[in-house]
Amino acid sequence: MNVGIDLIQIDRFKKIPYSKNESFYKKNFSNEEIKYCLKFSEPYKHFAGKFAIKEATIKSIEKKIRLVDIITFYENEKPSVKISAEDFNFKVSVSHDGDYVVAIVILE
Repeated sequence: MNVGIDLIQIDRFKKIPYSKNESFYKKNFSNEEIKYCLKFSEPYKHFAGKFAIKEATIKSIEKKIRLVDIITFYENEKPSVKISAEDFNFKVSVSHDGDYVVAIVILE
């Protein structure tokens, strides 16, 4: 069992708006993740949450992998994560509070 945790300040994403930095977002998020985040009135807290989950996932597997290869999604209203072409079992938790997002990922 391994654990990864990551803390992100939401303003980091507000400072790089999607409309002016599409290449950054496409390099780090899948099309489905981008579509999901942009449907909200405050998309950057969702981008920050997904980014924190991806970073925590990398820390839990202790392996270098591209962020875009880590897919975040919701299953039964709970955050989940999977990695393309890999068979890992993860437990995920993410929390937003004020200007910050924290995510923890446990690799079972």
